[in-house]
Amino acid sequence: MTVIRELKNGVRVAMERMEHVRSVSIGIWVNTGSVRESEGEGGASHFIEHMAFKGTASRSAEQIASEMDAVGGSLNAFTSKECTCFYAKVLDEHLPIAIDVLSDITFHSTFPADELEREKHVILEEILMTEDSPEDLTAERANALFFQEEPLARPILGTRESVLAFDRDRLLAYRREHYTPRNIVVACAGHFDEETLMRLVEEKLNLEPSERCALPLAQRYPGGARAQCVQKDIEQVHLTLMLPGFARDAADQYPLAVLSNVIGGSMSSRLFQSIREQRGLAYSIYSYPIYYAATGTFALYAGTGEKQAVEVVRLMREEMEKLRSEGITAQEFERCKAQLKGSYVLGLEGSGARMNAIGKVALLQNREYREEDTINSIECVTMEDILRVIPIVLDESQLCAAFVGRVEHQEGALLRALK
Repeated sequence: MTVIRELKNGVRVAMERMEHVRSVSIGIWVNTGSVRESEGEGGASHFIEHMAFKGTASRSAEQIASEMDAVGGSLNAFTSKECTCFYAKVLDEHLPIAIDVLSDITFHSTFPADELEREKHVILEEILMTEDSPEDLTAERANALFFQEEPLARPILGTRESVLAFDRDRLLAYRREHYTPRNIVVACAGHFDEETLMRLVEEKLNLEPSERCALPLAQRYPGGARAQCVQKDIEQVHLTLMLPGFARDAADQYPLAVLSNVIGGSMSSRLFQSIREQRGLAYSIYSYPIYYAATGTFALYAGTGEKQAVEVVRLMREEMEKLRSEGITAQEFERCKAQLKGSYVLGLEGSGARMNAIGKVALLQNREYREEDTINSIECVTMEDILRVIPIVLDESQLCAAFVGRVEHQEGALLRALK
């Protein structure tokens, strides 16, 4: 069971004990990401995440790495559109070390000037890596088309121009603005003593109280169908079709999750069976929903040969039309509900996965995480729920598509395949 307690300064601590493990996973979650960045700040959240590991007032970058290595632990971080998380996993006896190192890098990193300049080039390489990964690039371009000028369209990494423009003062100012107690959740899952955890967190996160906190965002998408072709001299054409989805707290996220399993969520899904198994037109093909605070998306992806790209798009749209006109079968409904429930429960067996679940819910939904609520929501999905969300999600008047590969000579054919 998840428990949430609050420190006097406003930091919340979300925790869940797991008696059957020896590990403990702990994360410091910050309510900031690319959606919180203003003009000129693109990529600031991600840049700060990188700089956290480059040295603090009491530890060098080498000491940060060696302290965790010395106890066999792991230390890492990630930035998303809506949040940033610094996390560690250690044996239960080494929890004090994990909290000490995590709090130090999150709040006391010094952003040395030489390291900052060096890290700019690392992040520029990361941006280029995305450009060189057609699967990532097509998802990024489809997302940008779907959200247009809205905050959710912004790339997490920022742009070459914004990254090169950062200096130490600007990044420190961003951290001061967003890394405030009411924007912080400490999440912990695994084998630990609750009172010991609270004492350690209170000692190490003794931040100055502040009323500043992240306000709700008016997340939306402008609507309309758009497409983009990106010429890349690669062997395959990679494509993402992006459609409307649902917000993280919306009840319809569960019917959509079941529907996604029917369409492309597994090896038994329609797209996998039709396009890969029966016709051999693609190696990788799948679908996935993404849930944000106030909106969401549903995407279909395929990587296929240059000559098969138009046919794959046609077949994907054909499956969408079948779903709109005929719905799904009772067999698909039962199988995909059971599949969703099973994969969800299996995915939460480790302390790291539990920490991620309780931290994200506490930070972005401001409530306790309860596994039984999610399982019950999956079990309660009805066929009527699926039929209700199909026309909302598979609305081709809102379809945004991105194609990456040798597409210049067949751009017209690809765009016609969308109509």
